Amino acid sequence: MMEQFIQDYMTMLKVERNLARNSLESYKRDLTQYHQFLESGLNIKTIKNVTLGHIRSYIRQLNDRGMAANSIKRAVSSIRTYHNFLVAEGHMQDNPAQLLDTPKVPKKLPNVLTIQEIDQILSIIPDKEPMARRDLAIYEMMYSCGLRVTELCDFKTRDILWDSEMIRVKGKGDKQRFVPIGPIARENLKNYLNHERPSLADKNPNVPEVFLSRNGRKLSRMMIWILLKKWSEAAGIQKEVSPPTLRHSFATHLLEGGADLRSVQV
Repeated sequence: MMEQFIQDYMTMLKVERNLARNSLESYKRDLTQYHQFLESGLNIKTIKNVTLGHIRSYIRQLNDRGMAANSIKRAVSSIRTYHNFLVAEGHMQDNPAQLLDTPKVPKKLPNVLTIQEIDQILSIIPDKEPMARRDLAIYEMMYSCGLRVTELCDFKTRDILWDSEMIRVKGKGDKQRFVPIGPIARENLKNYLNHERPSLADKNPNVPEVFLSRNGRKLSRMMIWILLKKWSEAAGIQKEVSPPTLRHSFATHLLEGGADLRSVQV
C-alpha cells in the first residue's frame, strides 16, 4: 500500500509540476529508500503511524552513512513535500516532517590568491597582443578596486573621476559607492581607453560601458570568467580562479594590511 503512495506522488509531480526526468528519478529514489527504512528498519506498515521521531531517525541514518550535506538536504525536502501531498490526499492528518530541520550546508569560500599569484596572472597578459590592454585593465581593476563581475560589466566612462582618482561603482540594490583607483590601475585603464577602446567603440558607438567586446558590445559576465580562466591557466595557477576569487583576495590582502573590516565589507 505504501508503495502505491509513491506512485501516486510521482504521477502528481509529472502531471501537475511537469518536472524533468532526472528530478523525478531523484524524488523516487529518495522516497523509495525512505519507505524501505520505515518498513525494514522501524517495522512501520502504515504511513499514518509515521512520526517526526521516525523521520529524524532516518536522517540520522543518512548522516551515519556519510551522505553529503547537500544530498541530505534534498532528501529532507523530498520527504517534507511528500508528506504534504499525503495530507492533501487525506492519507494523513498532519505532516510529521513540517518541523524537521533542514541541514545547513556549509558555504564554500572562494580560493584566495597570494599577491605573487595575482602578479603572475597580470604579468602573463602580453602587452602587444590585441585586446591585451583591455584584459589587463579589467583584472587590475577587479583586484585593486575589489569589484564584483557585474559591477565591472556595468562600469561606464562617466563613472571615472580622474581628478579625484576615484571611480563610481553601482553595487547591489543600485547603491553607489566611490572607490579609490591606484596608479597602476589608472595607467592600465588609460592605456586601454586611449589605444583600444576607440576602435571597438566605432563598431557600436552608443554603448556607454567602458569594457567592450571585439564587436563593440558591452562585455558579458561569462566572457570575464572565460578570459580570467584563460590567463590564470597561462600563468600556471593551480587553484580554481574566478572573479569572486579576485574580490575575495582583494579583501583578504586589505585585512592582512591592517584595513578595518567594515571598510572591506562593501
